[in-house]
Amino acid sequence: MRRNAGDVSTTPQTHCDSKVTFVDTNIGQLTLPVVSRGEQESLDNFLVSVQIDEEVAKLLQLKAQLGGEDGKHQFVLKTPKGTRDYNPKQMAIREKVFNTIISCFKRHGAETIDTPVFELKETLTGKYGEDSKLIYDLKDQGGELLSLRYDLTVPFARYLAMNKITNIKRYHIAKVYRRDNPAMTRGRYREFYQCDFDIAGQYDAMIPDAECLKIVHEILSELQLGEFCIKVNDRRILDGMFAVCGVPDEKFRTICSTVDKLDKMSWEDVKKEMVNEKGLSEEAADQIGEYVSMRGGMDLAERLLQDQKMCQNKQACAGLSDIKLLFSYLQLFQVTDKVVFDLSLARGLDYYTGVIYEAVLTQAEESAGVGSVAGGGRYDGLVGMFDPKGRKVPCVGVSIGIERIFSIMEQKAEASAEKVRTTEVQVMVASAQKNLLEERLRLVTELWSAGIKAEVMYKKNPKLLSQLQHCEEGGVPLVAILGEQELKDGVVKLRVVSTREEVDISRADLIAEIKRRTSEA
Repeated sequence: MRRNAGDVSTTPQTHCDSKVTFVDTNIGQLTLPVVSRGEQESLDNFLVSVQIDEEVAKLLQLKAQLGGEDGKHQFVLKTPKGTRDYNPKQMAIREKVFNTIISCFKRHGAETIDTPVFELKETLTGKYGEDSKLIYDLKDQGGELLSLRYDLTVPFARYLAMNKITNIKRYHIAKVYRRDNPAMTRGRYREFYQCDFDIAGQYDAMIPDAECLKIVHEILSELQLGEFCIKVNDRRILDGMFAVCGVPDEKFRTICSTVDKLDKMSWEDVKKEMVNEKGLSEEAADQIGEYVSMRGGMDLAERLLQDQKMCQNKQACAGLSDIKLLFSYLQLFQVTDKVVFDLSLARGLDYYTGVIYEAVLTQAEESAGVGSVAGGGRYDGLVGMFDPKGRKVPCVGVSIGIERIFSIMEQKAEASAEKVRTTEVQVMVASAQKNLLEERLRLVTELWSAGIKAEVMYKKNPKLLSQLQHCEEGGVPLVAILGEQELKDGVVKLRVVSTREEVDISRADLIAEIKRRTSEA
């Protein structure tokens, strides 16, 4: 029978020198020392000890990486990059801005919806062109592949297709997420709010589009951000312009994304990117440069309709005709003083199909580094991408850049040293003597029940001066003061904090008097 090299003879030959010899036909003799039981246990213990030491060393190394013995030395407590906290003063400013925007949306007849903060990755894929790389993908948990929403428009289109909705006027205010390079001082974050207004449905041309621009005009005027300008263009005009300038069809979207950078880069840099990175000819880039320098109103649309090159392109002609119609409606809405037809406006998102627009602040100190404060356009094909039968629902909408607006308003508040109230308390229930906690609690309960915003100090015997100082610091306009004499007389001393005027009001008339004074304020 053939043996393998590892087959050792099972017949040991014992020698007198305490060694055992194993005979193998292939490798000859292998002699090993005989080890006692005690020596074997010692060897085993030694090996276990070595293994324990190795594991302890690994754990100590890991602990050091986490921050030393207490695990805190290297850990910096902060918010993630591109995000921030908001203190009560900042939130008060934000709430004021939100209320202004929501009030405008409701004034124009919009209803609101909500959608998940994350979507199926496939829902968002292929909708944003070159910006798709900014989408946050969630870690695969072994189920559906998910991504955080990049904007509110694509989820809205998905919502329409899923629910087979063919017309709606909706607004949606919610957070979106972009893996962008943040610029916190300019209102550019990775997590931020969008305030969207959209009109979906088959309507006559340019009427809904004009209303979206009217809404932008109203909001920016009411927020008193300073002088602003609303730029308008049309994707069909851009595509027609690219065609007559000799841009290959397959390069339309990528060249459009480059033109979209004209608000951040000089024409020389944009041209360099077109030619060197995107492979466009110098001649085509120069022709584009001539067109994108044009700005005007309805007169520019009429002039371009007579342009020898542009008038030969059907898409461009359709877009120019709609721009003319849009300006006629904007005249009726009385907003043409703030609107300009600008051929350099591109907006890089792939889903736009018609009119596009963007609002920017024109005062140098306000607009420095902020970029656009509102933008939107028509996207007639987006809903059809989600419908199994490809049924389209025409849509047009606008998104208000709330973070950029808030950044400006916050800077204004700091510059003017304006005192911003962080609560809406109308009256503080105070006491002038000790042992009146129960009376204060009874009175504040009456005020709450009457719908009056009131508060009381959480101490049994607070000093009157401390209570009055709290009102002055917090901007509380009125103080209802209780004392032993007031309780005997059935009155409450009502103090106006700003003037320090005091007047005795009967307990029965107190609620009506507070409501009268707060309604006048």
